[in-house]
Amino acid sequence: MAASRSHGLDSGDRLPYVRTSVPGPRARRAARRLEGAEAPGINTLVAGSTAMLWEAALGSNVLDIDGNRYLDLTAGFGVAAVGHRHPAVVSAVKRQADRLLHGLGDVFAHPYRLELSERLGRLAPLREPQVYFAASGADAVEIALKTGRLYSGRPGILAFTPAYHGTTLGALQGTSRPAFRSPFIEPLEHLVHRLPYGAAAEEVQQLLEQQPEIGTCLVEPVIGREATRWPPPGWLAALAAACREHKVVLAVDEIFTAFGRCGEWFVSAEAGIEPDLICCGKALGGGLPIAAVIGEKDVLAAWQTEGEARHTATFVAHPLACAAALATLDVIESEGLVQRAQEMGRRLGHRLEPLKQHPVIVDVRGKALLWGVELDTPKRAPGLCRQLLERGVIALSGGATGTVVQIAPPLVVTERQLDYAADSLVEAALGMCSDS
Repeated sequence: MAASRSHGLDSGDRLPYVRTSVPGPRARRAARRLEGAEAPGINTLVAGSTAMLWEAALGSNVLDIDGNRYLDLTAGFGVAAVGHRHPAVVSAVKRQADRLLHGLGDVFAHPYRLELSERLGRLAPLREPQVYFAASGADAVEIALKTGRLYSGRPGILAFTPAYHGTTLGALQGTSRPAFRSPFIEPLEHLVHRLPYGAAAEEVQQLLEQQPEIGTCLVEPVIGREATRWPPPGWLAALAAACREHKVVLAVDEIFTAFGRCGEWFVSAEAGIEPDLICCGKALGGGLPIAAVIGEKDVLAAWQTEGEARHTATFVAHPLACAAALATLDVIESEGLVQRAQEMGRRLGHRLEPLKQHPVIVDVRGKALLWGVELDTPKRAPGLCRQLLERGVIALSGGATGTVVQIAPPLVVTERQLDYAADSLVEAALGMCSDS
């Protein structure tokens, strides 16, 4: 489908344009085909109210197969921090594709892999950083958990509730939601010790004293998917101090928060902590799959072996993904997106202020370009997202309680787009109040 320029994506800074019902007829037909072709679980499309299929995206806009243009408040799960299909990222990928499309994983490196590992080390708030590349965010968590076990010699894990670290078997040890965990991981439960996110320092100290087998602490500096919630002031610093005292490897999951989303390159730096390991991904690749664990050299030295790599993947540090990542970091720096996220966050917070007066809204919280709107019942959050979709705004709901609508647009979202999104949220919430 070739959309007309007036209703298409031409610049990525457009307001929504909805020309059909949402989803449209083409999307519904395609969703029915997908239901037959893809397994349930990985295919969450249904041929009903949510069966909207993306065809193209640019900047903060998404175009579906029916020609409807949307404003994306998800940034593609946080991946499109520099915007969908940023021209600098696309150009870098095209140049690299003409030189080297695929390498040899962990056996032979390529120049962009070297450049990216050094670049990440310079950005990270660590004393002597090294990089262990991963294939995905969950894979980075796997690497962090394995590193903690190798380095400390202790298999136990301190994790928090709520938390989301991925759905691979090791990452599920840190993820808190039972629906993700229980079918797969029950035999490993004895390794995981949980505390509420933001638990008092005394509780953390007591647990680490009582459970000396804990060798790794896995924590999100800001809860992303499961709550969109910030920790109490000073909590991360106190947690880091407790881990140092008990020689527990501190692994901070910044897969969603790093690279400007929360107004800093890394939330760890803002919190004044120096983790042993930082997991990052999502925004790093600018749209291509890549992740990494950035860690202290002495901790990552636990992987030293005379044989083959003990954790690797065929596509690790893929040449195209490394080229995209370097271009993404250039864009974040050259366009001042970290500072811009702070400024746009203040604007968004002001525009969302009326929501706090609505009886169905429990809380509105956020910073920079990561915000959560918490509603009073689980049924209202998807209803609000549905109303936003009809207005041409894509947002996700869910979390541990199912009550939070998350706002995480590309960092390049314009003031006009952001105002439209905030006003749409307020209007949709007001409609819910009148219907209740």
